[in-house]
Amino acid sequence: MTMHHTIELIAPSGYPHDQEAVHRGITRLRAEGHRVEGTEAVERRFQRFAGTDGQRAAELNRLADPGRDLPDIVLAVRGGYGAVRILHGLDYHSLQKRLAGQPIALVGHSDFTAIQLALYAQAGLTTFGGPMLVSDFGAPELSSFTMHHFWNALSKPEFTLKVDAPQAQHANASGMLWGGNLAMLTSLVGTPYMPPVEGGILFVEDINEQPFRVERMLYQLHLSGILARQHALVLGDFSGGRSYDYDNGYDFQAMVEQVRSVVGIPVVTGLPFGHIDNMVTLPFGAQAHLKADAHGFELTVSDYPYLA
Repeated sequence: MTMHHTIELIAPSGYPHDQEAVHRGITRLRAEGHRVEGTEAVERRFQRFAGTDGQRAAELNRLADPGRDLPDIVLAVRGGYGAVRILHGLDYHSLQKRLAGQPIALVGHSDFTAIQLALYAQAGLTTFGGPMLVSDFGAPELSSFTMHHFWNALSKPEFTLKVDAPQAQHANASGMLWGGNLAMLTSLVGTPYMPPVEGGILFVEDINEQPFRVERMLYQLHLSGILARQHALVLGDFSGGRSYDYDNGYDFQAMVEQVRSVVGIPVVTGLPFGHIDNMVTLPFGAQAHLKADAHGFELTVSDYPYLA
């Protein structure tokens, strides 16, 4: 039985072009008894963005206002592009003061990864890589898998994810769980918004990127020293990257083998996270333990803010 929560919508990236999906998502959440606020976020438009940079930054900064009640869940409307344009406009000091240690879940994925990286790097705030209003709550058919993992992660102090994906490499690692969209991660390397995580478990996903482009981005994380400082790399979903005759046998698997040969840490594959219908929810900044072998892998996650 789902508890009734206050869910505040934010749109830090692109505007939603599918208004039917917006309506479906909001209707479903309200039908479950949740209070949905911030619906003006789905109506703003400026060029390809859900409002000007100033409007989108202010929407996040208002979470720091001590005069407002905090929502239980802050839900990104959609991804796209635009989050990176507002990172310098966020009031990290006030957000940290207001949100640190509070039972509040900031949730999204894709372009939202930039916000998550920045909030952790600048304010030490834990957030959640998870479903968004349009693509997930507003999907033509709601995924019971996605919803189960979402509410499970948000309402318990610890959970274990078991994935039946046989692994070529064994892993037994503990560390901080962090990551998200690979393109967003690589775009922030060398900036003050990339958290200097030591001994972490890094998870990544992307969409519509050919294997060579995924490899190039992973090499950027490798050559900049970021991967060597992690205890494991976990690959999520990388759908949409079509292959060409020119690839000549170089496919996703060949790319993974190449990455494994150079990074010096275990590379685990098959995490159901990314631009997919059935996705898990992962707390960015939590503690995690990863065990992987020929039968699959287990990820136990703890020490993150959850909704009592």
